[in-house]
Amino acid sequence: MIIDGKALAQEVEADVKPRVEKLAAQGIVPGLATILVGANPASEMYLRLKHSACSRVGIRSENVVLPEDIHEKGLLDKIQELNNRKDVHGILLQLPLPKHLDPRKAMMAIAPEKDADGFHPCNMGALLLGAERLVPCTPKGIIYALEKLGVNLEGKEAVIVGHSNVVGKPLAAMMLNRNATVQVCHVYTKNLAEHTKDAEVLVVAAGVPGLIKADMVMPGAVIFDVGINRVGNKTLGDVDFDAVKDIARAITPVPGGVGPLTVSMLLAQTVEAAEIQSGKKY
Repeated sequence: MIIDGKALAQEVEADVKPRVEKLAAQGIVPGLATILVGANPASEMYLRLKHSACSRVGIRSENVVLPEDIHEKGLLDKIQELNNRKDVHGILLQLPLPKHLDPRKAMMAIAPEKDADGFHPCNMGALLLGAERLVPCTPKGIIYALEKLGVNLEGKEAVIVGHSNVVGKPLAAMMLNRNATVQVCHVYTKNLAEHTKDAEVLVVAAGVPGLIKADMVMPGAVIFDVGINRVGNKTLGDVDFDAVKDIARAITPVPGGVGPLTVSMLLAQTVEAAEIQSGKKY
């Protein structure tokens, strides 16, 4: 089957909307602030999608645009200003940043309870301890989709190709929290196919178009393709979709798979952050 990320995202939005309404009835309108440094057409497009999704569920959103040549103190001061605002419950720093800025320092400046992307060390540490709260959105979306598909990770062989802080590492921790047996592969892994062929659940986030071929996949595997690669005028994933789709039990398309799920999880996390800050949760 083709995993319809758009349909799953609509289900998440349907779950989020009444939570927003419940908070609004108590005088709390969940608010998300995004920060964009400089002009980046891809980042601007992603942010438009995120703000449009916010408007559909009643989340107030604003986009803070900073000049590309801003110095580090200026960025950190703006983050602190948003930390101090009561009407901002979630903060998202759009990456990548210009090369002269340190994304780790900027991420650490975001208040953990407002960390809508789940990248702050406090939230990452809680994740590693099995106490998931605000977590990275793409891994959260993948876990949500697996649950909706009825895939119980306990005892499953899971392979993740890509060990980024955004997808690979946090997803490995989330799968371990659910008692999967997890292998994490990356650019230095030798004989990648020997690992991917063992995967009952395969997640590919390597940024290499068509990396995973049909002979690298276990029949009946559930596959999540996180790759978004522009090749000519086409957008392709990291999996050779046409060759693999008849082998897999289920697979996400690119586009229309993991992307919409990721955006929907940002909505869920913003509302969760508002619930935490209002004392309605935890």
